[in-house]
Amino acid sequence: MRIGINALFLQKPTSGMGQHLLHLLEGLDTLDEKDQQYMLLAPRFRRAYTVRAPQLSDRFREVEVVSALARLGENVEQVYWEQMGIVAAGMREKIDLLHCPYWSNPVWSPWPTVVTVHDVIQFVLPEYAWRKISRLYFGMVSVAARRAQAVITVSECSKRDIMKIIGLPAQRIHVIGNAVDPSFHPVLDAWLLANVRERYGIAPRFLLYFGGFDLRKNVPRIIEAYALLPADLRREYQLVIAGRYQHLGHPLYPDPRETVRRLGLEGSVIFTGQIREQDKAALYSAATVYMFPSLYEGFGMTVLEAMACGTPVLTSNLSALPEVVGDAGALVDPYGAEAISDKLAELLESQSTREELSRRGLERARHFTWPQVAEQTVRVYREIASAA
Repeated sequence: MRIGINALFLQKPTSGMGQHLLHLLEGLDTLDEKDQQYMLLAPRFRRAYTVRAPQLSDRFREVEVVSALARLGENVEQVYWEQMGIVAAGMREKIDLLHCPYWSNPVWSPWPTVVTVHDVIQFVLPEYAWRKISRLYFGMVSVAARRAQAVITVSECSKRDIMKIIGLPAQRIHVIGNAVDPSFHPVLDAWLLANVRERYGIAPRFLLYFGGFDLRKNVPRIIEAYALLPADLRREYQLVIAGRYQHLGHPLYPDPRETVRRLGLEGSVIFTGQIREQDKAALYSAATVYMFPSLYEGFGMTVLEAMACGTPVLTSNLSALPEVVGDAGALVDPYGAEAISDKLAELLESQSTREELSRRGLERARHFTWPQVAEQTVRVYREIASAA
C-alpha cells in the first residue's frame, strides 16, 4: 500500500504540528510493515522553507511540489496546496490512501482519506474565531472532515467536541493519544541542572510554566495565583515563565509582563524567552512544580513531558487534561486564581505529596510511546483501505 502523507509541517519542525509529524514518522518507521510505502508530499512555496525530515528508511520518500500560486501570498498558497495541489501530487505518485496529519484534508480526493483533528479550539472558544477569514477556512475544512473516511483525534475530550461541533458519528472517529519523546526523562546530574539554571538566570528553587502565551494558556492567572501565595513561599520559590514570545499585544496574546508589573513582582518572576530543545528535560527536572492550568487543550503535551521528567504537575480540571494526567496530577479550576494558589501552596508544603505525584507521573508517562501511536495509526489505514 502506498500511503501519501501531507508533510507541510516538516517545514516547521519546532511547531506542535511539526513535532507530532516528525515523531509519528519515526514511529511508523519502527514497525515491521514491509508492504507499506510512504510518500511525504510537501509544497515548495514562494518563501522556500527547508524540509527537515528525520532519518528514515527507504520505505519513505520525500516528494516536493512547486506551488502554482506563488504570487498570491502564502495563505492562498497553503489553501491551494491542501485542496488541489496535494491531490495532483498524490495522483502522480499513485498513492492508495491519503493521511493529512493536521486538520486540512481536501474536500474531494480519489482515495480514502484520514485526517487528524487535534482539537476544535476555534469552535469551543469564541475568541479564537474572531476573523472572518478564519471562520471561512474552518467552515471549509469542517466540510472536508465530514467527507473523510476516518478522523483521528488525540483524546476522548476532542472526540466529544468533534461529534458535537462537526457532527461526525462516533464510529468514524479514532482516539489515538500523543506520546512523549524519549529525550524527556528525569535529569539527575547536579551539574546539568545548575547549568540550565545559570543559562536562563533561574534561582535554585522555582515553579515553572512552559508553553505559549495565547489566552487559553492562562498565564496572567498563573502570575496572580503566585502573588496570592504566602510571602514565605514566594521568597523561597521563584516563578519562571518559559517560552517564546509571539504576537504579544494582540487580543489573543495578552502580555503577561504587564501582570507582573501591576502586582509588583518584578523581583520574583522571570521570563526566559525561547528554551533550547536540549535544555527542556533539565528545565522540567529542576522545577519543584510544573503549572499548566490551561482553559482548553485537545491533549496537553507539556504536562506529559513534565511527568516524564518526574516533575509534579498542577493542571486544569477541564478539557483533555484530566484524561492525560489521570491520578498523576493535581487538578484545579483554572478560572480561579485563589483555587490555583491554594492547590499550589498545598503541594509546596507537602514534600510527600510531590514525591507521590512524581512517582505516578513517571509511571503514567511510560504508557505514551510513539511506536504505539504508529501501530494504532496503521490499524486505521488498513481498516479504511479494506473498506474502500
